[in-house]
Amino acid sequence: MQRSALRLIWLEIFERVAQSGSVQTVATDIGLSVSTVSHHILSLEQALSISLLDHTRRPMVLTPAGTVFLRSVEEALRLIRGAESEMISGDLSQARDLRLGLVEDFDSEIAPELAQQLATAMPKCTFRHFTRPSHEILEMLRNQRIDAGVATRPPQDVPGLLEYPLLRDPFVLACPRASTATPETLLAGKTSLPFLRYSQNQIIGVQIEAQLRRSRVSLANRFELESNQSIMGMVAAGSGWAITTPTSYVRAKRFHDKVTLHPFPGKGFSRTLSLFTTESYVQPVAELILSSLQQLIARQVVAPVIQRMPWLESTFQVVESSAVSGQQS
Repeated sequence: MQRSALRLIWLEIFERVAQSGSVQTVATDIGLSVSTVSHHILSLEQALSISLLDHTRRPMVLTPAGTVFLRSVEEALRLIRGAESEMISGDLSQARDLRLGLVEDFDSEIAPELAQQLATAMPKCTFRHFTRPSHEILEMLRNQRIDAGVATRPPQDVPGLLEYPLLRDPFVLACPRASTATPETLLAGKTSLPFLRYSQNQIIGVQIEAQLRRSRVSLANRFELESNQSIMGMVAAGSGWAITTPTSYVRAKRFHDKVTLHPFPGKGFSRTLSLFTTESYVQPVAELILSSLQQLIARQVVAPVIQRMPWLESTFQVVESSAVSGQQS
């Protein structure tokens, strides 16, 4: 076998399938058919004359030979991506591919204009945009299924990623506009309004529960929802109250006239929304995404909220920052 017989796309697809264990997942992520992805894997195995994956298992697992080969492929692709980064540095017009994940909080207000700005700056680039919860975006980054993603900073470290902090998003209480209950009364559980929890599968839900434990606040767990819109809709309907953030409030525009936000009683806390990238991703592109996001968030998210609720000005802020490397994300 001649080394030139190996095609780069075979190696890239092998890496992704090895990490995800699913041809279907890889096909969806990169915009190819399942049969095309399978063909690339089989072509690589035929060129090497060895099985790299156990095709009979779901999810697929590496064979012993595949495990050894994957280590070499990952190192080779890391070097290739680093070389590409050096070539593109300073010349964004040469950027060829961007797989970007955005939290649902920014899907309607930020995503359309961000896509336009990036397309103008990178005319040769192919864009693939994913909307996911924060924990899924971070998992996609770890598995190299996307190049960059905006997500809530998790409580634990995320090694191997670069973090660019974007927005400090304070936690607040969201109550029905007609409610006369005070924030202190709500936290004490002394009203008939039930507490509406964010799902514990989400980073925002985990952060809220951690703060309640620190504050020694115990609230009945009757409602736990994944959908921010459902939570805000129930608050607007007078069916409960929630601990949320101004950014989450912005998403629920149709409920604004029926929802009131209050400061969190006592010691406040906040989440940080950040841009995360893989360490090998092109830094000039990451910086372009960062600057575009900072401008759009300031104009489309922060400014309207501050105009409506000036008391949030000191805590609801765009973060001007550079990258923070992998150990504290």
